[in-house]
Amino acid sequence: MPETKKVSVKATSKSKKNEISTKIDQSQPVWPHSLFTDYDVDLFLVGKHFRLYDKFGSHLTVLEKVNGVYFAVWAPNAINVGVVGDFNGWNREAHALNKRWDKSGIWEGFIPNVAKGDVYKYFVKGFDESEHEKGDPYARRWEHPPQTASIVWDTDYTWKDKSWLAKRAKLNPLNQAISVYEIHLGSWQRDPENPKRVLNCREIAKTLVPYVVEMGFTHVELMPVMEYPYFPSWGYQITGYFGASSRYGSPQDLMYLIEELHNANIAVILDWVPSHFPGDRHGLYEFDGTHLYEHADMRKGFHPDWKSYIFNYDRPEVRSFLISNATFWIDQYHADGLRVDAVASMLYFNFSREDADAATNEYGGSENLGAIKFLQDLNETLYGNFKGVQTIAEESSTFDGVTRPVYDGGLGFGMKWMMGWMNDTLKYFKVDPLGRKHHHNSLSFSMSYAFSENFMLPFSHDEVVHGKSPMLYKMPGDDWQKFANLRALYGYMFTHPGTKLLFMGNEFADTNEWNFKQSLDWHLLQYAPHKGMQETVKALNFLYRNEPALHDFNFSYEGFEWLDADNANESVFVYMRKGTKAKDTLVIALNFTPVVRENYKIGVPFDKKWVEIFNSDDIVYYGSGINNKGNLDTYHEGFNNQKFSINVTLPPLGMSVFKSK
Repeated sequence: MPETKKVSVKATSKSKKNEISTKIDQSQPVWPHSLFTDYDVDLFLVGKHFRLYDKFGSHLTVLEKVNGVYFAVWAPNAINVGVVGDFNGWNREAHALNKRWDKSGIWEGFIPNVAKGDVYKYFVKGFDESEHEKGDPYARRWEHPPQTASIVWDTDYTWKDKSWLAKRAKLNPLNQAISVYEIHLGSWQRDPENPKRVLNCREIAKTLVPYVVEMGFTHVELMPVMEYPYFPSWGYQITGYFGASSRYGSPQDLMYLIEELHNANIAVILDWVPSHFPGDRHGLYEFDGTHLYEHADMRKGFHPDWKSYIFNYDRPEVRSFLISNATFWIDQYHADGLRVDAVASMLYFNFSREDADAATNEYGGSENLGAIKFLQDLNETLYGNFKGVQTIAEESSTFDGVTRPVYDGGLGFGMKWMMGWMNDTLKYFKVDPLGRKHHHNSLSFSMSYAFSENFMLPFSHDEVVHGKSPMLYKMPGDDWQKFANLRALYGYMFTHPGTKLLFMGNEFADTNEWNFKQSLDWHLLQYAPHKGMQETVKALNFLYRNEPALHDFNFSYEGFEWLDADNANESVFVYMRKGTKAKDTLVIALNFTPVVRENYKIGVPFDKKWVEIFNSDDIVYYGSGINNKGNLDTYHEGFNNQKFSINVTLPPLGMSVFKSK
């Protein structure tokens, strides 16, 4: 907090100043008190205490019939730690904490008369006499940026989502449809009366929840909601790991949003960033005057791309901090999963570094063994303690076993983003349709590794920023062809093996790159092409959910079979998706040129009537209306390694899905 505010914080009137002065005059020394048992300390020091939020931070407490707050903070190399705040005029001498007698490095104590809503920081004097004012690493709430102090608060809430939690394990497993709507709360929708004002979570819930339900998404993924100082970082540079960002209201406001989503049967995934943190002076960096949370060796502790600091995963106390934080969001906020950001940067010392400038592990390799152990412990803890949760790795390397169980040598994630599929798919679709025959394997290649991990197919925020263009304008051709291409792309995505993720605005083909400073361009829905795109995504969501063949085997060869992967000349792909029951089998045909293909022969496995159950060229989607009406006769002519065949019409730049009756 700025020096000029240390004496008169929130003192907007003479009476208020007198109130603060009176409170200072009546302040009492810190009382000895501890929430830590010896067992707590032992677990913390070996990296196995995963509920540290019950101990560290500020806790509203009654001690000897006196209301106040118990404070606890880890600062092993400090020579003095005190609490400063609006309750003591930011007096560094008023409330010095007591250092525990053991080797834990924990400073703690009870301060009478401190109340919920009081603002505070820790005054830390380092071993070298350096002085630091730090926010509380475990604070439940923070001041609204650019202010940087912590706030005494709680996470008390009367939850009304018991029925959701009871059935979550049945609704959120890997063999169900998982279609994720990725959201940045600060820009999904702004106040219509004041477009510069960011809505709080209760306000957002009024429109977001019914919209997600209407669109057929099964999950929402919230870009980081933890407190962060720099809005343009989108939340990926966190200072308050246990605090819900004040930009979106109180902690209870966020809980309300999650509860409303749950009561609408929507699961909630939170973006989580254990890979790095910023160097803001009030944050974790050099917390006690030393490299406490970050690695002291800057080859391991500094990220050259993001100019941020990397956690020291070799330190047990840091592992306890991070896994406690992951536990906190699932335990206290009822999150249904975590999407872990930048996992590749954690796994390798030479990520974004030349080998000559990178550290090595004890065996001379580039793998960060401490990070690997941390991620394994993380996943074992979350899956072992919470039914029905999922963890998802945003991991771009070829590291083996990201979604393999820990007991089998893997990292233990539930899913991993399929970054290779995303890059190859966009590369293919950017090509003019006349030239796609030369890039045919860009799409067919994904099936050579599609089942090596449990993959989620992502078109995330990263693909529509920084000059990459919105999804619509990645597509070639005139306006009609751009929309047709994008509808076909989404059709391909939703029928390809793996779960799905789509960033907000992509579902209606926003014409601008995502801008975190403003609302999405909702006005575009008054135009037929954009409304048609929205209807396409809605229909695909319900197709994915309602057709078992599209999700029974999300990650297994059993659910997929090529019928024709080699028709490069016509840029046509045909494949089957299979469920646990043969009757659920679907045949998908994709035509990635603007040419209508009549009497196109496709092999099918059953001698039954076939019907078209989805066509991306339907008029309701702003297509040209080239479809297959009525029943399709089956011919006893083997084709595509099947015993039977049907003749169909393939729409231009379109996808058709067929099912037997």
